[in-house]
Amino acid sequence: MEKSTSKKTPAKKSTGNTAKTTPEMSPVLHQFFLDELKDIYWAEKHLTKAIPKMQKAATSEELANAFADHLKATEGHVSRLEQAFELLGEKAVAKKCDAMEGIVKEGESIIEDTEEGTSTRDVGLILAAQKVEHYEIATYGGLHQLALTMGHNDVAEILEQTLSEEKEADQLLTDIAENNVNYAANREQ
Repeated sequence: MEKSTSKKTPAKKSTGNTAKTTPEMSPVLHQFFLDELKDIYWAEKHLTKAIPKMQKAATSEELANAFADHLKATEGHVSRLEQAFELLGEKAVAKKCDAMEGIVKEGESIIEDTEEGTSTRDVGLILAAQKVEHYEIATYGGLHQLALTMGHNDVAEILEQTLSEEKEADQLLTDIAENNVNYAANREQ
């Protein structure tokens, strides 16, 4: 994609717990933003149940440990989203995320379709986990930009922190795959 050469309009400073919308903020965009926050909130809460299953299914100790660490991070993401809702003067409410439900179901089918104790299962778990990470990266990236656009700088900071952690998790999964798991799976009979 080509980068736009137009100048960005600086975001207006948010004052935290203010009215839900301000005169210069679109109420339609604000509601869309809230709906998407509710969507990712559901997704993160759903992942706190799915990640332990992936951890248990992992053959590689390194991968199992990465899942354990990411479970703790995901619990932090849930807390941060609750903070974001609070800063917006909203109650933290989850709205079912069909996309994450589908990605998690796909991960569950990988566990069912691969042999326990194999590196091939770990390859599948990494692929499934990276699909989760990429969905989260796209969501948090878009929400971060929307928060800036609407002047919710405090919320944008929270979203940016989670976005950074999701990118780190994705890179860790790539490293585990490239440095160990993929090669071991390639040698399996």
